[in-house]
Amino acid sequence: MQGVLQPLLASAELRAVADSIKDYAIFLLDSEGVVLTWNTGAQRIKGYAAGDIVGQSFSRFYTDEDRAARRPQQHLMVAAREGRIEIEGWRVRKDGSRFWANVVISPIHGEGGEVQGFVKVTRDLTERRRIEQQLKDGEERLRLMIESVKDYAIFLLDPQGRVTSWNPGAERMKGYAAEEIIGQHFSRFYPAEDASSGKAARELEIAASTGHFEEEGWRVRKDGSRFWASVVLSAVHNPAGELIGFTKITRDMTERRRAAEELAERSRQQFAVSELGLHALQTPEPQVVMEAAIRIVRETLQVDDVRFLDPAETPPASANTVVIHATEEN
Repeated sequence: MQGVLQPLLASAELRAVADSIKDYAIFLLDSEGVVLTWNTGAQRIKGYAAGDIVGQSFSRFYTDEDRAARRPQQHLMVAAREGRIEIEGWRVRKDGSRFWANVVISPIHGEGGEVQGFVKVTRDLTERRRIEQQLKDGEERLRLMIESVKDYAIFLLDPQGRVTSWNPGAERMKGYAAEEIIGQHFSRFYPAEDASSGKAARELEIAASTGHFEEEGWRVRKDGSRFWASVVLSAVHNPAGELIGFTKITRDMTERRRAAEELAERSRQQFAVSELGLHALQTPEPQVVMEAAIRIVRETLQVDDVRFLDPAETPPASANTVVIHATEEN
């Protein structure tokens, strides 16, 4: 073996350094891709002893599919032309099992600039890829779950309050398509008086400092109509503890609020009727009962004028007047 490879192959110091590195397969190839050296890390990662692999083509580390596509030769050509190639992909151990590898191939040039061989460094990243794939799968499941939720607006904000994601529930509730709202500030969902007072910014500050903000209040759809919303705003931090954004979950509570108001109104009216009946039982004086009835009806219905009229009388034309017709008991 002539040229610059000879001293590399003969260097005991270089071999000792390479063998001390257990987490990387580090070895030399000739210009055709034949394995010339083999370190301890290469044996640990790929399963071959030096006597099994030195003198063999490095293409045996590739999958059948990659060999059929001539990937090994292509990688050497790119490394020779570009000065380096770095790739990730499946590689094959001696026992036939696969591992996910990060591979760097660098050319070794002779004095005349010709490529005389290559240095190949391989690292087993199977475990890292498994973890990344689990995270990716988890994110995909979360995305599908969020998109399947139609009764809640669930979306993300960046640290400044700009919308970065949008689910179908948000589009149904607020009226904006994703392409219309992503990149816009979430304050546009607030009534004008709240938006101008800086309410949205204050809510972000509270969520950032405490981790959470929750309230019920009016929000505005794309068409300008209002709805009563239950809102939960939560801060999102990266592993280093840095704020990277917020999650916002909104539910339309308009119908529930209307039903609660109707129930409260019915309760108020029932109380008024009970109180009126109590007055009637407690006093035989018609005038006292009439005065109590007028007061209770005025307070219950929140009107300015309550009058008792004979059925033959014509009621006054006033929207804020309640008329109670007096009838004779037979």
